[in-house]
Amino acid sequence: MSTKKLPVIAHAEFAKRRDALRRKLKNAVGVVFAGEYDSHSDTPFEPHPHFVYLTGVTDEPGAVVVLDPLSPVKARQDMLFLRPLNPEVEKWDGYRLEIGKQLRDRVGFKAVFRLGQLPRFLGEAARRAGTCACLHPLAQYDQPVSPDLGIFQKLAERIPGLSIVDQSETIASMRAVKSSAEVAMIQKAVDVTARGFDTVIRSISPGMNEFAVQETIEHAFRANGARQTSFSTIAGSGVNSTVLHYRANDQQLEDGELVLIDAGAVYGGYRGDITRTYPVNGTFTDRQREIYEIVLRAEEAAIKAAKPGMRMAELDKVARDIINKAGYGDSFIHGLGHHLGLETHDVTPDEPLKAGAVITIEPGIYLPDEKIGVRIEDDVLITSRGSRNLSKAIPKRVTDIERIMAGK
Repeated sequence: MSTKKLPVIAHAEFAKRRDALRRKLKNAVGVVFAGEYDSHSDTPFEPHPHFVYLTGVTDEPGAVVVLDPLSPVKARQDMLFLRPLNPEVEKWDGYRLEIGKQLRDRVGFKAVFRLGQLPRFLGEAARRAGTCACLHPLAQYDQPVSPDLGIFQKLAERIPGLSIVDQSETIASMRAVKSSAEVAMIQKAVDVTARGFDTVIRSISPGMNEFAVQETIEHAFRANGARQTSFSTIAGSGVNSTVLHYRANDQQLEDGELVLIDAGAVYGGYRGDITRTYPVNGTFTDRQREIYEIVLRAEEAAIKAAKPGMRMAELDKVARDIINKAGYGDSFIHGLGHHLGLETHDVTPDEPLKAGAVITIEPGIYLPDEKIGVRIEDDVLITSRGSRNLSKAIPKRVTDIERIMAGK
C-alpha cells in the first residue's frame, strides 16, 4: 500500500484567500453564496466554486459567506452562515453539528452563525461600509440577477445612499492563479486521469462498444480515488470522433477507424481534462498518422510557447498557424483551450496569463467525410519561466501509442 501523502488544502490557505479578498474589496461588503440543493435530485450537491474557493466547505447547501472588512470585531470580518439544524430532515440527509468548537474547527471559521441572523449582521455591515461589492458573475439582462446583487438591491431600498459596485472579476482573477496546494490537487487529478488512460488504451479493440470504453476509463478513475468525473466522458469512434461534444457513446468500434477519448477525473474538487486519439486496431493508417502528426506539432508548439504575459488568443494563433499552413484551418473549429481548476472550464478573467495559471491546450482537426477526428489535449501549468505539462506522462506519440497497444 502506498504511504505517499495525499494533497490537501489547509484551513489556513482558505483564510489567506479571504484576507486577500477583503483587501481587494477596499472596505466594501462582499457576500458569496454556496447555492441551494434540491433534496429530490439524484445528483450530489455542488456548491458554487467561488464559495468552495473561499471556504473549502462542500456539504452545506444554503450557506453564505459575508466579508465585512470594517467590522470592529476582527473575528467577524469574515463570517459563515449555515442553515438551521432540522433533526427530522437530517434523519434523511445526514446529521449536522451544532455551532461550537467542533464545527468551527471543521469549517475553519471563528464566526459561524445560523442564517436567521444574516439580515442583522449584513445590514449592520452595509450601513457601516456604505458600499457593497458584487462578487458573483453578473447575469445577462434576460436572466435573474446574481444572488449578491439581488440582496444588495433589497438593502439599498432600506439604507439611504448605499452604493453597489462591480467586483465580479475579482475572485475570477484570484482563481486564475493557482497556489502550490491547488497545483498539487490538479496534478493528483491528472495522475488519476492518467491511470484511466493507461487502462483504457490497453483494452481498445475492434468490436468493443463506445460505452465499454467510457466505463473502462471511468472505473479506473474510481479505483484510483476519484469520486466523480470532470464531465461526461466522450468516447467517439469513426465519424463520432469528429463531433466535439459527442455524448451517445453507443456505437461499435470498427477496425481501421480512430477513437477519440476526452475524459477527466476529479480529485478534491479539482479537475483533470485530457484528450487522446487512438487507432482502434492499434495501428494508424498513413492518412490517420498524417493528420495526427499535424495536430501533435500544433499542440507541442503551443505548449512550448506558453508563458506569462501571453493571452489565450496568442497561443491559439501559434497552433492555428501550423494547422492553417498544413491546409486544414477550416477543420480546426474550436478554440485552443481554457483555464482549468475547480471547474473544467474554469473562470477566465480578461487578462494575460500569469504564473500559476493552469490551462488546457487542445488543437484538433475534424474530417467527417473521412471519419477522421483527431484532438490531443494536455493540462499545462504556466510557470515563471514558461510552462510545465502536468499530463506529460500520458503517451501521445504515434510510436508510443502503437507500441503500448501492440502489447496489450
